[in-house]
Amino acid sequence: MKMKPTLLILAAGMGSRYGGLKQIDGIGPNEEPIIEYSIYDAINSGFGKIVFVIRREFDEAFRTRFDKFADKIAIEYVYQPVNVKVDGITTIERTKPWGTSHAVLVAKDVINEPFAVINADDYYGAGSFQLIADFLTKDCSPSLMAMVGYTLHNTLSEHGTVNRGVCEVDTDNNLVEVIERTKIAAQNGVVNYNVGSDEALGAVDRNVPVSMNYWGFHPSIFNEIEKGLHDFMRANPDNPTAEYYIPNIVTDMIVSKQMAVRVIPTDDNWFGVTYKEDKPMAVAAITKCIADGVYPTNLWS
Repeated sequence: MKMKPTLLILAAGMGSRYGGLKQIDGIGPNEEPIIEYSIYDAINSGFGKIVFVIRREFDEAFRTRFDKFADKIAIEYVYQPVNVKVDGITTIERTKPWGTSHAVLVAKDVINEPFAVINADDYYGAGSFQLIADFLTKDCSPSLMAMVGYTLHNTLSEHGTVNRGVCEVDTDNNLVEVIERTKIAAQNGVVNYNVGSDEALGAVDRNVPVSMNYWGFHPSIFNEIEKGLHDFMRANPDNPTAEYYIPNIVTDMIVSKQMAVRVIPTDDNWFGVTYKEDKPMAVAAITKCIADGVYPTNLWS
């Protein structure tokens, strides 16, 4: 019998732009944060464990909020330190951790099965959890991992421009590269990037897949992340803001032909909460999901 996949939730960000611990700010009708909808979807999609990556100072707030789900799914917490001590590597004192790849790595000792990675303050859609769970259960291997690809127009904001990683895929729907496009917005039925910047406007297909940092990994990736992070630390010992992101390690492994990354298309809408001004949009989106029957009014009744 195959092991159930794990959901790794990255929740160590401070929410400085939001003005508080946005990961547990209430969005639903009973003050449910976005994470609870992700947990609900994960349980219904067959995940067997939730692992939170948090800062140690968040521990009490998170346990108070999420330990109540331990009767429904296994819950674990791991901590992302700001400074990393590695023998033979000396780096400057930092005020921010080493990035999302490092956040994944801190879960190395508690995950031995295929796992998905999401951000705590982003909503990914119920259907997407089933898609990634099916992949992790049936197809994931050290040489084949995955990314959920969202349709660009399902991730745009009505309140301003967004930055997105536009995915180039091959004929097998495997990821070739992620091209970062900034200041994307729809204008008169056309989606452009560089909107409102000094750069020349460029059009982008509104139906192109984009990366919203929703990954499906085999646990063998931990060793590769560890090697990559240590190399990155050696290359950036005096840069207090250098960060080693998940796309960095994914790109390196694709280029070196260590693995292929399948882009799994989803029609789900994605939304995130970065600023306090984003909250009304998130509340409205969840309210619509409830009206459409995707979620019950009370998730856990």
